[in-house]
Amino acid sequence: MPDQTDKQTFSDQDALDFHRIPTPGKISMAPTKPMATQRDLSLAYSPGVAIPVLAIARDPDLAYEYTAKGNLVAVISNGTAILGLGNLGHMASKPVMEGKSVLFKRFADVDSFDVEVKTTDPDEFITVVKNIGDTWGGINLEDIKSPECFVIESELQDLLDIPVFHDDQHGTAIISTAGLINAAHIVGKKLEDLKVVLAGAGAAGLSSIGLMKAAGVRAENTVIVDRDGVVYKGRPTGMDQWKAAHATDTPHRTLAEAMVGADVVLGLSAKGAITKEMVASMAPNPIIFAMANPDPEITPEDVLSVRSDAIIATGRSDYVNQVNNVLAFPYLFRGALDVRARRVNHEMKVACAQAIAALAREDVPDEVAAAYSGRKLKFGPDYIIPTPFDPRLIWYIPPFIAQAAMDTGVARVAIPDMDAYRAQLRERVDPSAALMQKISSSVRAAPNKRIVFAEGEEPTVIRAAWAFKQSELGTPILVGREDLIRQNAHEAGLDFDALGIEIFNARLSHKNVEYTDFLYERLQRRGYLRRDVQRMINQDRNYFAAAMVALGDADAVVSGTTRNFNMVLREIRRVIDVKDRLIGVSILLARGRTLFVADTSINELPDAQELAEIAVQAAATVRKLGRTPRVAFLSHSTFGDPPGERGEKVREAIRILDAMKVDFEYEGDMPPELALNPEARANYPFMRLSADANVLVMPAIQSASISTRLVQELGGATVIGPLLVGLEKSVQIVSLGASVSEIITAATFAAYERAADAG
Repeated sequence: MPDQTDKQTFSDQDALDFHRIPTPGKISMAPTKPMATQRDLSLAYSPGVAIPVLAIARDPDLAYEYTAKGNLVAVISNGTAILGLGNLGHMASKPVMEGKSVLFKRFADVDSFDVEVKTTDPDEFITVVKNIGDTWGGINLEDIKSPECFVIESELQDLLDIPVFHDDQHGTAIISTAGLINAAHIVGKKLEDLKVVLAGAGAAGLSSIGLMKAAGVRAENTVIVDRDGVVYKGRPTGMDQWKAAHATDTPHRTLAEAMVGADVVLGLSAKGAITKEMVASMAPNPIIFAMANPDPEITPEDVLSVRSDAIIATGRSDYVNQVNNVLAFPYLFRGALDVRARRVNHEMKVACAQAIAALAREDVPDEVAAAYSGRKLKFGPDYIIPTPFDPRLIWYIPPFIAQAAMDTGVARVAIPDMDAYRAQLRERVDPSAALMQKISSSVRAAPNKRIVFAEGEEPTVIRAAWAFKQSELGTPILVGREDLIRQNAHEAGLDFDALGIEIFNARLSHKNVEYTDFLYERLQRRGYLRRDVQRMINQDRNYFAAAMVALGDADAVVSGTTRNFNMVLREIRRVIDVKDRLIGVSILLARGRTLFVADTSINELPDAQELAEIAVQAAATVRKLGRTPRVAFLSHSTFGDPPGERGEKVREAIRILDAMKVDFEYEGDMPPELALNPEARANYPFMRLSADANVLVMPAIQSASISTRLVQELGGATVIGPLLVGLEKSVQIVSLGASVSEIITAATFAAYERAADAG
C-alpha cells in the first residue's frame, strides 16, 4: 500500500492552472440543435418556440418532452461545508460544484450546472430553490452543513415534484451499504446479526446507519458515537431530532466500550478517532470502514498490524475498497431521470446499494483490469466495491433505480423494455473518455516513464507536455532550444521549474558523441558519412529523440506535429528497428462500439501473407489494451461473391491463419454489415465469429484510411490514432498540426505500450 504521508502529488499552482488554462472553469454549454440557417433560428426562437410554449402552458409535464429538463440536474450549495474546509462562502464552493457537474456528464451523460445560493439561512435557501426548482429534472444538494442539510433536503423534497438528493449524506450511505452487504457475505455473517458502531454522527454517518437499517441491520444492534460520546436514549446534552431517531438503549458511553465485540465500525469522523486497541477488541473478521478524508480514522496498515482477518475500506483512492460517491450519484440520477421520478426514496437508494454490491460480485472484465496495470480484480476482501472506471456501471446500475421508482409509484413514466434500456445506456457516455481513462490509470500505476517530445519548441507540444506531467502520466522531455521553450512556456502561463519538465538541446547535449557513434554504425554502409550523421544528431530532433530512446535514456518518443507522417517514420526507422510487422491501428469509437481498424498508415497494398501478419499484430495490440480480439477481414465480396483479385488475397490470408493456428477468432472475406450485424450473419451459419468483430482488417491502406476519416468527418464518432505498432521501441507519430489533446493521447499510448512491454 502507498505511504500514508504521500497525499498530494501536485502543487497549489498546478491546481490553479488546471482550473484556469486553457479556459477558466470546468464546464461549458453546447447546443443540441443546428443553428446554421434562418429556418433553424426561427424554429429555435421566435416564432417557432411559441408552439412548445403553448403546449407546456396547457400541460407542464410536457417540459420533459420539449426542453432539456428531463436530462438536467442542478448542483446547489451555499458553501457552508465545503469538502473538509468548512464554511468558506457560496462562491468558494463554485469549483466544487462545477466539478460535480463534470462528473454527472462524464459518468452518466447527465447535463448539469451549478447554482451557488448566497445565504446561510435555511429558510431563505429553501425559498430560493423552491421558486426556481421546476427548471430541472432533479436537484443535487452539496456541501451544506449539518443539521441544516436535513431540514433543507426534507422540506425541498416536500415542496418540489422532482428528486432532491443531498449527496454528502446519501452517496456515502449507498456506497458504504453496498460494501457492507458484500463484506458480510465474505465473512459469512447476516446483516440482521451484525453489531454496528458508527463513529461520527454527521449527515453522512446518520444517513449511512439509516440506510443500513433499511437494508437489514437491526436498530438494536447499532451504537452511534459523536464527540460527546455514545448517543443513548435519554442523553441530556448534544442531542437533536436526527440523532435521537437513532439512539439506542446501551450501557456503553465511549467508542472504545462500544467497539468491544462489534462486527462493524463505520468511521465518518476524523483522523485518529479509532485506535489499534479498539480494533483488536472487535469480533472475529471485523469490518472496518475508515472513511474520513483525506486521513482515515485509522490507516489500513495499522488495522492489519493487529487484525489480519479484517476487511477494510477507506475514502481514499490509493487503498483498495474506496468508498467513492461517484459510484452512486450519477447512476442514481440517471435512473431517476429516465423514469421522470418525483423523488428519490429509500427503496431507490437500497436498490442502488444492492446493485453496486451485485456488480462487485460479477466477473471483472479484462478492460477494467487493464486500467489497473493488469491487477486481477476479483470479489473478495480487497474488492468489495466496484472501481469508478468500470464501464459496466452506466448500464448495470440505473435499471435497478428505475425499476424501484416504478415499483414504488414515484415514476411518471415506465420503461417497457429493460434490455433495450440497458443497450441505450451503453451508448450514452463518450467511449473515448472511458478508454483513455483506463489507459491513463494504467500508465499512472506503472513506474514513471520518460517520454521524449521531439518537437519541444512548438507551443502545442509544450502545453501537451505540461498537461502530461501535471496528470502524473510520466516525465516529459522536450527537445529544443531551452530559451525558446521557456519563452513559449511563459507566454502560455506555464511554470516549468515548478513542474520539473526536462529540456534537451540537441546541439549542446553531452550525449551527441555517443548518439553519433551509434547512428553512424547503423548507417555507414548506407551511403552516410560521419559528418552527415553528426549533422543529423545535432540538427534534427527526430534523430536525437529516437537515439535517446534507442540507447535507453528515455522510454518512448512522440513526434509528427511539424512534419508529415511518412517523413517522420523514415527518420525514426533509421534509428530504431522494426520488431514485428509494422502497422498503424486506428481506434474508432461510435455508438457504444470500440473498433480497431488496421492497417491505416503503413502497408499500401498488402498481399495475403502481409494481411495475415497485420491481423496477428492487430490482435496482439487489442489484447494488450485489455480486449479479446475478434478479427474480420473486410472486402467488397462476401465469401468469394463476386470474385476478384483483392477478395482472393483476403481468402488466402484466411488460409495462412488456418495453418498458423492463431489464438484469436477471425473470419473473411466479408462486407462491414456481416462483421458488425448479428442479423446479417444469420444467413451464414458457418461463420467462426462468436460475436461482432472488433478488429477490422482492410484489404488496402486506402480503404482503411478513407473509411475512418469519412466516419470521423460525418460526426458521431471519435477516431484515435493511427497508433504505430511494431517497432522495437515505443514510438507514436501524430498528424501534422495535431492538437494538444491528440499529442497527449499519443504520449499516453506511448507510455502505455512501454509499460506493457516492460511488464
